[in-house]
Amino acid sequence: MRAFDELVTEAQSADVIGWGFGWLDGRATEERPPWGYASLLTRRLSTATAALDIDTGGGEVIDEAPVLPPRMAVTESYRPNIAVARHRLGPRGVDVVEADPHRLPFANGSFDLVTSRHPVSPAWSEISRVLVPGGTYLAQHVGPASAFELIEFFLGPLPENRRARHPQTESDAAEAAGLTVETLRTARCRMEFFDVGAIVWILRKCPWWVPDFAVSDYLPQLRELDARMRRGEPFVAHSTRHLIIASKR
Repeated sequence: MRAFDELVTEAQSADVIGWGFGWLDGRATEERPPWGYASLLTRRLSTATAALDIDTGGGEVIDEAPVLPPRMAVTESYRPNIAVARHRLGPRGVDVVEADPHRLPFANGSFDLVTSRHPVSPAWSEISRVLVPGGTYLAQHVGPASAFELIEFFLGPLPENRRARHPQTESDAAEAAGLTVETLRTARCRMEFFDVGAIVWILRKCPWWVPDFAVSDYLPQLRELDARMRRGEPFVAHSTRHLIIASKR
């Protein structure tokens, strides 16, 4: 394994724009939920007439679908991601819109399919509003206490935060907004990190995990992780996910 400083410096300078995680290949692993979200999305997009993907990142997930509906729009609020999404999806005729997910700039009943993988905070009233009656919401959400083994390693216990993003709470909110939840499945997936560079990179990629993360502020923790992984002990955490499929009443 390369020296601590070399791994950290490399991770600090690596690109974290977009929503791809290829930089971690060979340095970290994460189990995938059993339902296969990308395949579910591909099937739904192939039969939709008008679809919207919320919080699309750099458009990576949508671009995996070989067939897109006649009208395909995506929204993203983080400006660096918008440029990436436009470069990736623009040639496929996708409308890439800069928008806050809580104020979608579309008319009522604009889409028969709304999707999202890992939305920041689902705005159920807006999702319901832009769907046609009988339209479908298909999404994979981040669940409660996801990756908290890593987050709490740096920040200490966060008991209140562990209760956020509960799938039943989100399901109830969807129902209250006029949707009927047809499928709600949950998964807990093992994550392993094999070098300290992978830790630094993921904390830059997901800055809400450890807000205002800076290597200089967490050197003791990073060196402890580095020593552990040099002994052949990967750092293990668990992501939580839930699949929601709902229709507009």
